[in-house]
Amino acid sequence: MDFLRPSTWEEALAAKAAHPDAVPIAGGTDVMVELNFDKRRPPALLDLTRVSALTEWGGDGELLRVGAGVPYRRIIEELGDRLPGLAMASRTVGSPQIRNRGTVGGNLGSASPAGDAHPPLLAAGAEVELASVRGVRRLPVQEFFTGPKRSVLAPDELIAAFWVRPGFTEQFAKIGTRNAMVIAVCSFALALDPSRRTVGTGIGSAAPTPLRATAAEAFLAASLDWESRGAVPPHVAAEFGRLVAEAAAPIDDVRGTAAYRRHALSVLARRTLSWAWGGSR
Repeated sequence: MDFLRPSTWEEALAAKAAHPDAVPIAGGTDVMVELNFDKRRPPALLDLTRVSALTEWGGDGELLRVGAGVPYRRIIEELGDRLPGLAMASRTVGSPQIRNRGTVGGNLGSASPAGDAHPPLLAAGAEVELASVRGVRRLPVQEFFTGPKRSVLAPDELIAAFWVRPGFTEQFAKIGTRNAMVIAVCSFALALDPSRRTVGTGIGSAAPTPLRATAAEAFLAASLDWESRGAVPPHVAAEFGRLVAEAAAPIDDVRGTAAYRRHALSVLARRTLSWAWGGSR
């Protein structure tokens, strides 16, 4: 196995173009598990830890651009006030050691349906920036995933960053078989934008890919009392939960049944709505 170690972004893109089978590694929290269990034996690893451009974030107009190499710990400490939903999800990732190393870019690259960062990115309408020697493209995060652990990444492309507009009232919740160091049985993120009167959702670990509950979003946006910020009627919360559960396509596996996941998503949807709407009021 070759070990490629570029020191600049340009070198990294050139290396990926020359070695399209090389697997990028930053924190290594997913890649090393697969290597240790002999589930993957790539011809080369592309170490991105020396590429400082990937560890930077900054504003560009109304949007934030966050480099793919920014670890969860920094998301929590430096961006928690701007991206509260993603920070909440980041706090549930593994252990402090994993949060020090793991990155949102790596989570996206793995494209796991259970990735903790995916639901808040979906709810906030984030975009993923992909780059290669051929150029740069951006696409909505919901178009990035194509199947379990599959994405639209071309063989010569790397994830450069994600783009997101801060300012939402956000919540995130997940259910696991224990309280920490666990893969989600299911997860849900909610983003409310009172100024635009819009609703965003993100569902994790309950379909072949992370996904939005678009019917639930449209229903809730039309049902909330945005003007006076009155309390959410119980029947509205119940219908929102039902529509979120209906949007999922879960399976039975060792962590939970499909029926349990649907029920849990309905509960998480109602709870996060109560927390987020209470915060926006």
